[in-house]
Amino acid sequence: LYDMSGNVYEWVNDWYGNYTSGAQNDPFGPSSGVQRVLRGGSSVQGGTSALYPILSAYRNYWEPTYRCEFFGFRIVCRP
Repeated sequence: LYDMSGNVYEWVNDWYGNYTSGAQNDPFGPSSGVQRVLRGGSSVQGGTSALYPILSAYRNYWEPTYRCEFFGFRIVCRP
């Protein structure tokens, strides 16, 4: 796989909320909320600094109406 990290933060379908404790595999967020989850990282938005790491596991959030050249999305089909 190429270009999976470092281009833009990617919007995901989950609303933002705290995870429950304990190990989880592909956890779901709350059913509603105010802010959506962003994953990944943008090299323009801070690069490899500790505040803005470029990792697929990096999780942030923002209001879904906000637009920025550092935010994007990846089309994924769910079964």
